[in-house]
Amino acid sequence: MMPPPYVEHPVTVRNEVNLKKETLSLEPDPENPNRLLVSFTFDASMPGRITVVFFAKEEAECNLRATKEDTLPPITFDFGKELGQKFIQPSGTGIYLTVFEDSELFKASETDVYPLGVKAEAEGNSGSTDAQITLVTTYVKQKEEIKIGVVKQYLRTNGFRYELQEVYGMRNNVDGCCYEGKECVICLSEPRHIAVLPCRHMCMCSGCAKALRFQANLCPVCRQPIEWYMETRAEG
Repeated sequence: MMPPPYVEHPVTVRNEVNLKKETLSLEPDPENPNRLLVSFTFDASMPGRITVVFFAKEEAECNLRATKEDTLPPITFDFGKELGQKFIQPSGTGIYLTVFEDSELFKASETDVYPLGVKAEAEGNSGSTDAQITLVTTYVKQKEEIKIGVVKQYLRTNGFRYELQEVYGMRNNVDGCCYEGKECVICLSEPRHIAVLPCRHMCMCSGCAKALRFQANLCPVCRQPIEWYMETRAEG
């Protein structure tokens, strides 16, 4: 059996605008406590436009159509070049979730409508428009607190679509567990910058990864079989 492929020089895809999915939330409207306002933080390396679409349906060319536009029209705003920008839906335009059925607030496998979609667009250096799409569902946690969960997030650039996924270990943590330091979990000396797929744990240096390919070939963190090795670089 051939060992899994090893990619030493992956293609780099530049994302001009990035919505930080962990910041997505529904916040009470101070002037209308029964209504909730969509809020999130994003980074932009150049100016562009963001459209927030309620009960969004995916269409061709990464377009999102509002299926309840009469009651919840999309919100569009322009942004400038800046990191750590925060958006919050204008007061008075919030969502009153109790008027919708519970089934409408969850993305079920048999429907192609998402409770919320966010399209972030920026004009790339080549003159083409790049877009990042974030599709979410809502769910209820303890004490009836409404939360947002990202179903999927993808980037469309130069006519191609790339799904965005978390690489565990980029920020010294994975699934709530701590990676001590930034070293490879096998040799404990070299910096780790090899991610393994499909589990997406970045936990090894290149030397240990190349050796592991011809041995047990199981992720040293979760013990799942490795189908692909990919070189990347950790943040900070």
